[in-house]
Amino acid sequence: MELNHRAILIEQFQRWRDEFIVWFRTLGSAAVYAALIVTFGVQIARVEGRSMAPTLEDQDRLIVNKFAYYIGEPQVGDIVMLRYTLNPEQTFVKRLIAKEGDEVRIVDGHVLVNGTALPDFAPHEYAGDEAFGPETVPTGYYFVIGDHRLQSSDSRRWGGVPKKYIVGKVQLRWWPVPNARIF
Repeated sequence: MELNHRAILIEQFQRWRDEFIVWFRTLGSAAVYAALIVTFGVQIARVEGRSMAPTLEDQDRLIVNKFAYYIGEPQVGDIVMLRYTLNPEQTFVKRLIAKEGDEVRIVDGHVLVNGTALPDFAPHEYAGDEAFGPETVPTGYYFVIGDHRLQSSDSRRWGGVPKKYIVGKVQLRWWPVPNARIF
């Protein structure tokens, strides 16, 4: 009888061990997949500040598509997440308005790239009547600004953003839910 009880305990232990191994492999695989998705796929971000108002508001939650710029180039008008050139540990969300070789000017609050006016991405009260430039974007760089130019620290103050500092394209505002929007 004792031998039978011992065999049952050994069998139970082996089942638990096998179950643990299955769970461990499953969780390990999930961790690897999650790391790959976060590294190369998407990232969740939170807006801090009002530099992109009214398009994005303080504390909005975003999904950033990091894969988009592995297969294509950022385009003028894209809302991008980028590393801050003066402190790459920080990330910002801004609108890309010019690429390398483009000439940027702001006249009476209107953005001109290579002499052509860009669409107004925000109402005039967010743009002001500021003048800027002309400035030519250096090779390997992008020029970014906040939609709320009166409250934005951006390429007008700290220069162009190196291509390698562009993290990804803002694809979706998912929070707050009533304001959810695809970009």
